[in-house]
Amino acid sequence: MEIKKVESKVVFNNTQLLLILILKMFIGWHFLYEGIIKLANPAWSAASYLMYSDWIFSGIFHAMADNSTILAIVNFCNIWGLILIGLALIFGVFTRIAAIGGAALLLLYYTANPPFTIADSMKEGSYMIIDKNLIEMLALILIAFLPSLVQVNLKLVKDFINKKIHKNKEKESQPEHPCREVTKEERETLERRNFIYSLASIPFISAFTWAAVRTNAFSKPMAIDSISGATTRTFEFTDLKDLKGTLPRAKIGNVEMSRMFMGCNLIGGWAHSRDLIYVPSLVKKYHTQEKVFETLQLGEQCGMNAIILNTSLTPLINAYWKETRGKIQFISDCAGVGDVDKGIKISIDNGAATCYIQGEITERILRRGESFEIVGEWIEKIRRQGVPAGIGAHSLEVVKRCVDIGIKPDYWVKTLHHINYWSAKPEERHDNIWCTNPEETIEYMKNLEQPWIAFKVLAAGAIHPNEGFKYAFEGGADFICVGMYDFQIVDDVNIAAEVLSQQINRQRPWRC
Repeated sequence: MEIKKVESKVVFNNTQLLLILILKMFIGWHFLYEGIIKLANPAWSAASYLMYSDWIFSGIFHAMADNSTILAIVNFCNIWGLILIGLALIFGVFTRIAAIGGAALLLLYYTANPPFTIADSMKEGSYMIIDKNLIEMLALILIAFLPSLVQVNLKLVKDFINKKIHKNKEKESQPEHPCREVTKEERETLERRNFIYSLASIPFISAFTWAAVRTNAFSKPMAIDSISGATTRTFEFTDLKDLKGTLPRAKIGNVEMSRMFMGCNLIGGWAHSRDLIYVPSLVKKYHTQEKVFETLQLGEQCGMNAIILNTSLTPLINAYWKETRGKIQFISDCAGVGDVDKGIKISIDNGAATCYIQGEITERILRRGESFEIVGEWIEKIRRQGVPAGIGAHSLEVVKRCVDIGIKPDYWVKTLHHINYWSAKPEERHDNIWCTNPEETIEYMKNLEQPWIAFKVLAAGAIHPNEGFKYAFEGGADFICVGMYDFQIVDDVNIAAEVLSQQINRQRPWRC
């Protein structure tokens, strides 16, 4: 008995065909929009998304982010890959190639950051293994392996022919007529139908353009979610392309730090705004957790690898490390929890790279006339934990007292700024001056052998970085700690890098 192989063919009706077209255009819209947003935002980079990777091939993704040349290629391919895939899907050209390319791109997104390695607070929704990247990838694979639109339309034409044949009453009783070859006239009809289908993309792309303009997508940078498959976190106000130099680094003990790093007053809402009583609340409103994370990430990308933090902010830095895979080090002031011994323990337990005794604590001891021996005990306690220990001060008298009784920290954290700004009135201190005797400070610190971290170098915003940074480094500071908003970071790093690249007129030797 002869068995004949029956070839099965996929049959689509008009409704099914319309749904396929809609699915294809919707995915195309998503890809095109993601690509256009990145192209319109010069600050966008895939670096953060690559650095988040914590699964298989994470080492490769991290290496791509660390190499500026490779990263530039990745950014270019990502942007234009999204745009071209989106256009191809919307207009129906090279659909199969575009669908396979889009699926491959989504697979890379998923491999770099699968949902089960991302912290819940960074997810767009609630999921464990299946996310939108995986779903959209499978949809594109489906589109790629479906018959092409031409094949689908050809089938519709053949079905139309069969219906015409079946309508002939003389042949109603006959078996179903097999699909015959399509004539030249029928192919012309097919081509016209394909042309009509392609015209469906015109109102679709028009709606896309209107929506994009409506949301100002092409006129301003947008803050984009870090976990979206076809995008990554980006930054407003600043442009990493404007970064002109790099910050040199030096060591305090075994801790390597950039010569300029970040302070936490703005992040914590301590604005030192003098008589502008609304500013602290405004600063706190601005610095949401997301904004803090963006600020720290941008700081890291610009070369700053440390931040001074109050002990009360240790949960924030731990969340940052966990959720963004950031590597910025934190220097703890051991304050904010009401007890220095407790502050030291909390700081060490939460990963502090080094600890120092906050200036307000040492000055309180000085004002009360208490023994400074306790400061020496705290220093030794910190050292026993295996990290460098420092002493902080606004007043030079604290430093002098420690030197007089033989306390030798691993570094000093001492204020330094000039007083040539209009609100600097030492006799009427209203949260407006932090180094009342800068010249005496420079002269005294010149003879100390320990590294010196200078802070309040901009007098809480009263001094321009062009003046403050140069003054601090020429005055003998080995490092400067600067509080800054995200939109100030690139400019501040450029200024500091330029100052440090020049011949600095300083009498104090570099102590590290």
